[in-house]
Amino acid sequence: MVSSPRHRRVAVIGAGPSGLSAVQALSQEKIFDTIRVFERRDRIGGTWLYDPEPDPFPNPNIQPLNERATPSKLPSFTSPAPEDKTQRTGLYVGLDSNVGASVMAFTHTPFPKINSAESVRKFGPNNPTLPWKVVAKYLEDLFEPYLHLVTFKTTVEKLEKIGGEWDVTLRQSGRKRQDGREYDYWWTERFDAVVVASGHYGIQSIPAIPGLAEFQQKYPDRLEHSKAFRNASDYVNKHVVVVGGNVSASDLVIDLHNIVKGQLQLSQRGSNPALENVWKLPNVKIRPQIAKLSTENNGTVHFSNGTKISNVDKIFFATGYRLSYPFIKPDPVEPTNRLAGFYQHILQISDPSLAVVGQVRAALSFRVYEYQAVAVARYFAGRASLPSINGQKEWEKKRLAYKGETTSFHEIAPDFKDYFNELRYIAGRPARESDAYELPLFEDSWPQEGFAVLALKDKLVKRLNPSPVGPVSQLELKAKL
Repeated sequence: MVSSPRHRRVAVIGAGPSGLSAVQALSQEKIFDTIRVFERRDRIGGTWLYDPEPDPFPNPNIQPLNERATPSKLPSFTSPAPEDKTQRTGLYVGLDSNVGASVMAFTHTPFPKINSAESVRKFGPNNPTLPWKVVAKYLEDLFEPYLHLVTFKTTVEKLEKIGGEWDVTLRQSGRKRQDGREYDYWWTERFDAVVVASGHYGIQSIPAIPGLAEFQQKYPDRLEHSKAFRNASDYVNKHVVVVGGNVSASDLVIDLHNIVKGQLQLSQRGSNPALENVWKLPNVKIRPQIAKLSTENNGTVHFSNGTKISNVDKIFFATGYRLSYPFIKPDPVEPTNRLAGFYQHILQISDPSLAVVGQVRAALSFRVYEYQAVAVARYFAGRASLPSINGQKEWEKKRLAYKGETTSFHEIAPDFKDYFNELRYIAGRPARESDAYELPLFEDSWPQEGFAVLALKDKLVKRLNPSPVGPVSQLELKAKL
């Protein structure tokens, strides 16, 4: 006998790897009346789409994302809104994946074994990296059975619970009318449940530094986020400062340390010890955090220890991303950059008809998205249950004590096994009448397979550096998967 679902109409926001995971898991339950996917780009892929022109460095005078005024009457046509440039990705032509392909893949479909020429030069043949184009095609191919559910070029402007239903305000760009001009078309749809799978690699996180605004005003082309990196040739013989101490900063250091003018300046408040050999590469000068920027002497960076450097051509912020779900009303993101009130990072404690898939860090993506999505789909289908609200709040309280109130709250490493098994437990076994499958048991080899790329990068750095610091343990290589 087929049970009734908790929710019959489900919306999915985003058509990247998290959105793919969600729409596949929901479809395989074979119990929902409506599944709709809204994607603001014109293609499948999310953060695995390539944009030749990068997202510019954020300007405080530009209107924040998704805070446009909704037309007083819906549905309605309006003049086209300016492009939301934050949707542009951080891909560059030579990018290879940094998570081992064998565990980056969804459990149901392995990646093809393809390496780029550059990765073979760096890491040898049959290495665990993948060219970004291979990843993009993998996602596109897997999404093909669900394309009829996707509405492209459509931005979710507002998501609000009204009268027991989720009211979704939508804006589709590029709608032509009889005059031959393109317009934005606004309308609303209502759903019983929503999966937010819009990712968290959009909004650049830039530290608040005295003098930054004045520096940007005078030298607007000298400030970049690592998201804007496209080609190392752009920085040959330039005075460059890199700000950051994790994987993105390490990639920049490897690419730039021997091509810049003078020493590559590396400003760090703290750093990942798993990448210590990178920080010790030749021609890298480690500096403390930046105290202020000034426009004197053709652009000057002042450090917290009183030292400074002038005539700076480029300051690279490899400082991560801010969580951003401004369309959700009320906004669940706290000032500390934490998504608050979501059990196991996926289901809202106060109203579990709202779910988020993909909002975790250091967690073996894409595979973790698959486990999250299956757990959410089974819960929406009425085939899985959650602890009591008090039990869920206790989980969040303990996690805050463990990880803190910042985005580190969402960092799964080193507790991969516990997290994957908890999602598997929530999901349970598939219903007989569904097309779903049982999530595989977590394998202890998965983290090591995921860390394989970082381990190879460490070996590469040792070849580049005649005086390496020493070996880095597998335990240390936990920082960013």
